[in-house]
Amino acid sequence: MNNAKMWLVVSPTVGVPLFLGAVAIGSFAVHTQVVRNTSWVSDFLQGVPMGTGDEQAAALMDGTTLKTAKASYALPTEDGLQVTVILPNGTHAQAILNTPQTLVSLQSDALPTVITQ
Repeated sequence: MNNAKMWLVVSPTVGVPLFLGAVAIGSFAVHTQVVRNTSWVSDFLQGVPMGTGDEQAAALMDGTTLKTAKASYALPTEDGLQVTVILPNGTHAQAILNTPQTLVSLQSDALPTVITQ
């Protein structure tokens, strides 16, 4: 054990419960966040098919109440397509959409050529 000298500074009667308590608190925090931030957990606990909660949330969301972008435009650039979107609060966001490139292509029926010397 390469950390054996640690127990000369911290008593095992203090260190072991402190370590196990920290592990328990961390585990509890992670599980709490999973339950709070996922929709499938509540579906599973209620015994309904997965995705039922998502369907109900989508039914509650009315398309007329959504805030959408007012205008957007795209300009071709050397790197791809520059898209500017004006958001509902008046700010704008820009993104560059790169053109797809095929870097390597290998046919499924062809074998690579092996050169030996």
